[in-house]
Amino acid sequence: MTSTTLAATGKWSSTGPLPAAGGWYGQHESAVVLGTGKVLVVGGADGSSAALGQAALYDPEAGTWSATGSLQTPRRLHTTTLLPSGKVLVAGGISGSAQFPAPGLAAAEIYDPESGRWSSTGAMKGARWGHSAVLAGGKVLVAGGTTIRSGQSVKALRSAELYDPDDGTWTETGAMTDARSGHPAVVLANGKVLVVGGTVPLARDEDAALAYCELYSTTGETWAPTGALLAPRAWHQATALSGGASVLVTGGRAPGGPGDGTFDPFSRASAEVYVQDTEKWTAVQAMPGGRALHRAVPLGSNKVLVVGGSDNAQSDVGYASAAVFDVGTGSWAPTGGLATGRWAFAAAPLSDKLVLVAGGVVRSGIAAAQPGAQELTTSAEIFDIEAAVTP
Repeated sequence: MTSTTLAATGKWSSTGPLPAAGGWYGQHESAVVLGTGKVLVVGGADGSSAALGQAALYDPEAGTWSATGSLQTPRRLHTTTLLPSGKVLVAGGISGSAQFPAPGLAAAEIYDPESGRWSSTGAMKGARWGHSAVLAGGKVLVAGGTTIRSGQSVKALRSAELYDPDDGTWTETGAMTDARSGHPAVVLANGKVLVVGGTVPLARDEDAALAYCELYSTTGETWAPTGALLAPRAWHQATALSGGASVLVTGGRAPGGPGDGTFDPFSRASAEVYVQDTEKWTAVQAMPGGRALHRAVPLGSNKVLVVGGSDNAQSDVGYASAAVFDVGTGSWAPTGGLATGRWAFAAAPLSDKLVLVAGGVVRSGIAAAQPGAQELTTSAEIFDIEAAVTP
């Protein structure tokens, strides 16, 4: 990966390890910061891609992790959403082993931080995984995802549902304009929800990246197309800037052969910003290097940390590099590197200055010690943007 000419900023330090290793591939299954300041990670996948039922809490003051009950149903590619009450909703996903077709879940459950216990809540209208979930207008909007079409095929969904935390029920809402899965969703400053890119399946083990985006109105419960990405993206990240007035999108899986005789074997290094008022995307300075299956975490409202990732989820070693995007200058600055390179990990902001990353995949494919398996890590690290960088 290339470097920029800007001075490096911040550095990483190790903290207590997770109770058990896990990988989190979904856009909305990563870590959640509770009202207490503790960080919750839930479920995920083991080294064979089987779903996990684990749940763990990170205590920033003690710098330690502890187990906190177990999910009633092991799951991966689910969504984890903090509710206004301080409880956490976990919905959908895949349970069981990695065998195809995997059983999708409609079931949902609630975590109560006060008791540390999990309990069932109303089930979604249909099973789905790889969907998005955000809290908007006091309810949780779940949209898209993947479900079983037939015995040996899957399909992306247009459907969307709303979860009411007051009575624990789901209701159908307006369907998206286009089906999609693996997409991020971001709540804008005007209250609308932006969904960005994603994929649609073409065959059992093949899918296509999407450029089109759309907006959900919480008042009308309807969707409408909005400006399309400058490049189709899958396994990318979308992060709200300036309180949701704009959105930064980073990276994504390489598009493969674009049809002009060239081939890009690496993940996208490009980045672009969506402006709420114009509904248009504009290219910004490219990242120091391309990446997918990374995490992008806000540092306050004007900076974003992009960390880890990979350029090939089938046979690769996780990136240790990271960079900070400055909204004011529109530029990237490299940071100190992770002690352990990783992708498909959990990440959460601890403050406007600190970011926690934990777990994830270290290597897979021919890079792994055992062919066909993925090597996971229990290690966790904290980034401090104000820490002095060692020359």
